[in-house]
Amino acid sequence: MPNNYDASAWFYDALAQLVFGKALVKAQQFLIKDIQPKTHILIVGGGTGWILEELARIQPCNLKITYVEISAKMLALSRKRNCGQNEVAFVHKAIEEYQLSQKYDVILTPFLFDNFSEKRIQSVFDQLHQCLKLDGWWLLCDFQVQENRHQLWQKVLLQTMYLFFGWLCNVETKTLVKMDVYFQQKNYVLVKEKTFYQGFITSKVYQKSTNF
Repeated sequence: MPNNYDASAWFYDALAQLVFGKALVKAQQFLIKDIQPKTHILIVGGGTGWILEELARIQPCNLKITYVEISAKMLALSRKRNCGQNEVAFVHKAIEEYQLSQKYDVILTPFLFDNFSEKRIQSVFDQLHQCLKLDGWWLLCDFQVQENRHQLWQKVLLQTMYLFFGWLCNVETKTLVKMDVYFQQKNYVLVKEKTFYQGFITSKVYQKSTNF
């Protein structure tokens, strides 16, 4: 099965910290810091689930969270997290196989689309777009390679990651697709953004427009 991180679940967070320090954590903390009570959140590809504890720290109760993760081992780790009194539904499926029958206030996709081919990105993006409420927030966190000759290290690091996780976790692509165009096509409004790790990691908050 492509894009399944079972083989890396036991060391993923430690490796991420070794390579990126706290940048991956800070990038996602930036996205969720304004989450309000009684918010219905969809998290796709949450990994080991530490983000659930961060959400509980911000809002210890009254959040309703659907947590979709393809990796059984990542999901097992996520179930052990302290979610406070928030309601969390854990779903062991690839997002494209999950029937999304509800509308969400917030969608969080942390480092999700860098795993997908362009064809699959379009399909998953459309699927998620349909289940986000009007004026809802889409919280996107991912890698980016800046067009700058001084940023060659970003290309090297990205390709190293693709080689490693392609071999270990069967990641289906070796090319990073720019996501901006997908949001522009659906008239999303970029509310705020911030970069981390010398611009290699980007966090963006989009709002679904009622004008589409």
